[in-house]
Amino acid sequence: MSHLGIQLGLSSLWAFLVSMFAVPSIIYIAHLKNMLDTPNVRTVHESLTPRLGGVAVFAGFMSALTIFADLGHGIQQLLAGCIVLFFVGLKDDLVSISVAKKFIGQLLATGIVMIMADVRITSFQGILGVQELPVGISYAFTFLVIVGITNAINLIDGLDGLAGTIVLIIVSTFGYYFYAYGGPNYQNYAFVSVCVIGGMLGFLRYNFHKASIFMGDTGSLLCGFIVSILTIQFIEMGLTVGQPFASASPSVAAGILFVPLFDTLRVFTVRMLAGRSPFAPDKNHVHHRILAMGFQQISTVMLLGLLNMVVILFVINFAYLGNTLLIVGLVVFSVLLSFLLGVYQSRSARQRVAS
Repeated sequence: MSHLGIQLGLSSLWAFLVSMFAVPSIIYIAHLKNMLDTPNVRTVHESLTPRLGGVAVFAGFMSALTIFADLGHGIQQLLAGCIVLFFVGLKDDLVSISVAKKFIGQLLATGIVMIMADVRITSFQGILGVQELPVGISYAFTFLVIVGITNAINLIDGLDGLAGTIVLIIVSTFGYYFYAYGGPNYQNYAFVSVCVIGGMLGFLRYNFHKASIFMGDTGSLLCGFIVSILTIQFIEMGLTVGQPFASASPSVAAGILFVPLFDTLRVFTVRMLAGRSPFAPDKNHVHHRILAMGFQQISTVMLLGLLNMVVILFVINFAYLGNTLLIVGLVVFSVLLSFLLGVYQSRSARQRVAS
């Protein structure tokens, strides 16, 4: 094994051990201080459960990355953004904060990586005939991407183990390509990936059904932000020579993020078509619809994880088709999947009325 491989393995192991050993203490303190998530009409869990699991993920990730990784090429600014969002999420988990305050925290974290590290999407790589973006549009679009992906991961966190499983699949895929093709400018993002993987595995030991702790906004905002930065760097890496996907990297990235992106776009569309705010909470997420079909929580998580992996394999193997055809394929598949979920929803509603 190479020296880099050993370092990656050690950093992942460190993050895993810190996270796994931190969770029991967090659960104990949360019960002692009554910092528990109360079940309501929108949640699936039925008992009082701590929601500070993100603290353990953050501890494992942050300590491993600062010990083992090179903090250049934007990693230092990524860590600064993570610290900002960690405290935003922690406050929300403890006392609940407004959407506006959450947005300000995301704006600050995004500004740190965009302005101080120049981490941004600089080109559409031929999508709609657009290549290099003007600087202003580049900053604006990057901001939308970071906030959109961060909140997409936050929204998918609705079942025991679901967000963690999806994050593991996404980050593992990005991590492999950063390791294999990153070179001097992007290879240290493989450390970001393996540190997330280690921290998340330690947390998932206690998060699968029936979960003794939830990720909470502390974890979902943190993981969503990290995933968004990995996505941007993966897309930008496609502009360098010798990349496996070359100019198709934006559509490949969209496929890697399929489940959270599909879920967010679908629920926002359904809410707006019903005349409601796209941010109005409900039980219409894709995992709620699959549960309504009669699946159990664990099988729903496995099904969505499998769906994400199938789409990843599709975009990787058909990347040679280019951005346009891949995006058309993803959109067509999303529409068919939405139609399937909608048909089943209306059928189950009629059955409830009849009964």
